[in-house]
Amino acid sequence: MLRWSLVRMGLGMRTFTRTGQIGDCREAAAVDYVLANARPGDVDDVLATIDRFAYEKSFLINVGDEKGEILDAAVRRADPALALELGTYCGYSALRIARAAPRATVVSVELSAANAANARRIWAHAGVADRVHCLPGTIGDGGTTLDALTADHGLTDGSVDFLFIDHDKSAYLPDLLSILQRGWLHAGSIVLADNLGLPGSPKYRAYMREQEGHRWRTREHHTHVEYQTLAPDLMLESEFLGRVE
Repeated sequence: MLRWSLVRMGLGMRTFTRTGQIGDCREAAAVDYVLANARPGDVDDVLATIDRFAYEKSFLINVGDEKGEILDAAVRRADPALALELGTYCGYSALRIARAAPRATVVSVELSAANAANARRIWAHAGVADRVHCLPGTIGDGGTTLDALTADHGLTDGSVDFLFIDHDKSAYLPDLLSILQRGWLHAGSIVLADNLGLPGSPKYRAYMREQEGHRWRTREHHTHVEYQTLAPDLMLESEFLGRVE
């Protein structure tokens, strides 16, 4: 069913590309709903409450429950000590990563300061704020955010075991290449990218196809856009083979 909140989201996508939020305050409402309804310190209940808000109140663009299971499985395969996320939004996917890897540190990069603040409130409520961190910025800002990831969060040669990409689709490939140039991935690091079906990131998908068996080994996960079953989507899970030219 095409809900009115989904229609409003479509109308607000121009705002979203500029600000990282839909523009109708649904993100702040989601945080308030979680704090009012989810048990403090219970990660499972916080995630379930976010899902309930997205189904019953207003559609959210976090990875959601169906694709979240793909994320969970990829995280478990990587078994990360350090996970990096590009695109925090409300903090849902970082929270799933933290749950699937209970000993991991998770660092999430987010363009929107408002989203970063919302995510931190959710992580604190879930009881994981000591190991899930948000850095406001963008990988494509000329090196400022990359430098801060090293200086403030310890990202260094071969330190990133798992990378989740779910932000500006046009930035998927350039941001991955910037991370590769820093040498933060190692042989066996897993990169999971969302929304390769809708709205899509053609250059990223073409790159992974070209590099199959050389730099990367990729599997495709056919799924649906978050919180509905009508629109198909695609996630790419790619294992880095440790070769950088």
